[in-house]
Amino acid sequence: MTPVLLLDARADEIRDPLHALMPDLPLVIGSGDPQEAAGCDIWIGEPDKAAVLLAQGVKPRWLQSTWAGYKPLLAEAFPRDYRLSRAVGVFGQAIAEYVLAYLLQHEHRLPARWQHQQAGVWEKSLPGSLYGRRVLIVGTGDIGREVAAFLQPFGVVLTGIASTPRSLSAFERVDALDRLKEAVRDADYVINILPDTPATTDVYHADVFSAMKPAALFINVGRGSAVVDEDLCAALRAGQIAGAVLDVFRQEPLPPAHPFWHTPNLFITTHIAGPLVPARLARLFLENLPRFQANQPLVGEVDFSRSY
Repeated sequence: MTPVLLLDARADEIRDPLHALMPDLPLVIGSGDPQEAAGCDIWIGEPDKAAVLLAQGVKPRWLQSTWAGYKPLLAEAFPRDYRLSRAVGVFGQAIAEYVLAYLLQHEHRLPARWQHQQAGVWEKSLPGSLYGRRVLIVGTGDIGREVAAFLQPFGVVLTGIASTPRSLSAFERVDALDRLKEAVRDADYVINILPDTPATTDVYHADVFSAMKPAALFINVGRGSAVVDEDLCAALRAGQIAGAVLDVFRQEPLPPAHPFWHTPNLFITTHIAGPLVPARLARLFLENLPRFQANQPLVGEVDFSRSY
């Protein structure tokens, strides 16, 4: 077996759990050198780093992505005659914890309580509860379903949006993306987990925000391209929705002059909602390794013939 090439900013952190589980696994931390990469049949890493090597005419037999998405690998000139698997089951818990943190912050009005504390005000408004709240998860893939599983014990009512309508356990119903405007009307929380595709670009626009409840909270942990920035700012300033939490943006880092920085009731984080958990990635890779060696389907395997 040729060495496995690690192409990730956190290569050291991925190497350690891999060696803990399989001490004799040969690993090389990639330097970006095409000759080095050509000597490795299997790569583990970020699609943008792999794309640099693909552009230089080097490819693996199998790439285990450390991302849930793989858009950088879809450039028209890039080869597709290798096996690719996504990092499934790796990010769901972290994203669910992030979402849950902001849902609870919203119900318990924590920012307002902090302001009252700073002002020395004894303010006794009661908190809300997630029990019975309607949560719309837009993007019911593996991450969306894991988020749903974490929210279920709180007694929320779950609905979803997918590319096509379907029946999924835990969800009251799952509608198609073209029903987004209708689906948001009853939701107390709208959580976007959609990938960046032509079909998902600009789907959150003025008409969708105006259809939401005034008390609704919008959370985006999918991709910034899904949101029309100026329409979200306008909705928040007009009080059409109660607030928004954004972890992803069209341009990252978010420019200092962007209006999001100064929009009321908008919380910004810096694309940190779904950090890689190296131990979970290591287990996924070692589950897929014997499948690859036996030429069996991989967990999270990408079908290049299907649209992204």
